[in-house]
Amino acid sequence: MIERRPFGRTGHLSSATIFGAAAFGEATSAEVEQTFELLLAHGINHIDTANSYGHSEAVLGPVLARYRREFFLATKTGERTYAGAREHLHRSLELLHTDQIDLWQMHCLVEPAEWEIAMGPGGVLEAFVEAKAQGLVRFLGVTGHGLGTPAIHRRSLERFDFDAVLLPYNYSMMQNAQYAADFEALLGLCQARNVAVQTIKSIARGPWGDQPPTHHTWYAPLDAQADIDAAVHWVLRRPGVFLNTASDLGLLRKCLDAAERLSRADALTVLETQVAAQAAEPLFV
Repeated sequence: MIERRPFGRTGHLSSATIFGAAAFGEATSAEVEQTFELLLAHGINHIDTANSYGHSEAVLGPVLARYRREFFLATKTGERTYAGAREHLHRSLELLHTDQIDLWQMHCLVEPAEWEIAMGPGGVLEAFVEAKAQGLVRFLGVTGHGLGTPAIHRRSLERFDFDAVLLPYNYSMMQNAQYAADFEALLGLCQARNVAVQTIKSIARGPWGDQPPTHHTWYAPLDAQADIDAAVHWVLRRPGVFLNTASDLGLLRKCLDAAERLSRADALTVLETQVAAQAAEPLFV
């Protein structure tokens, strides 16, 4: 079974590997059923979806309803205004067949102009505070992609005491000195405040570039088991950090197998070797 860790200040012991339900964006009902069997077999008890992940919420809801007490449920809205976010929340509650979301997150809040709208009068933050007061959501978070994410997450935490953040974290990205410094500063702040830190892009090999995509991921992923092992172990060896799985059901079993075989032995040398062999390159420059 996959290790469980305290999910920040929420009081929930979440599986260190969180199921990224972006993988349900185009999934069939049969695939959803099979995936739940896999998640339960590995001890996954935390699911992360979003209003914009295709029909993820719609196909997730009917199956999740049977297991609602067994899973910590997170979703997101990309809306930046109070009215738009409020509408999204009620749609998510309906599609997910639940009367309460465990973690509601501002989706990909990284652009300064959008940040000002979201955090200002009539912005999404007002909808978040109201929804928590009404008991529709239990905890609040913010997510992001790109090199500027750690810095703007720190700004978000200065503006509001969020319960969780989500951002990219992998070996290649941490070779960028500025990103690494910003990530460490954010992690230090989160640890001081007991804010949960979720990570994405753990198995990214680089941009697709000119090659046609072979997986349901917006980046070219590592796909050999040994390479995935090294990448997953590198992330999960960081205390207190969670790994959100990629948006490809075909890679899910490999990621879960890697997480279940997490070794406390030093994986860095193996990872460095395999990153070099795969000619991995940064997703963001």
